[in-house]
Amino acid sequence: MAKKRAQESDEVKLKKKIATKTTDQGNPEGDTALRSLKKRLKREQRKRRALVQRKKRAAGSKAVASASA
Repeated sequence: MAKKRAQESDEVKLKKKIATKTTDQGNPEGDTALRSLKKRLKREQRKRRALVQRKKRAAGSKAVASASA
């Protein structure tokens, strides 16, 4: 039996965590935990964008042909 996906994506969770950390913290530049959260968020965004690009390239000219038909 496969694992169930979370209701919200990792990207959304990380954005919420970053928002709460920045409001709680007086000096966000010096917080190493906040910095690591931002790094994880950027990594997730890169993964998502790369996946979109891979799917777009895999579709190739088929997507263009079906759109014009």
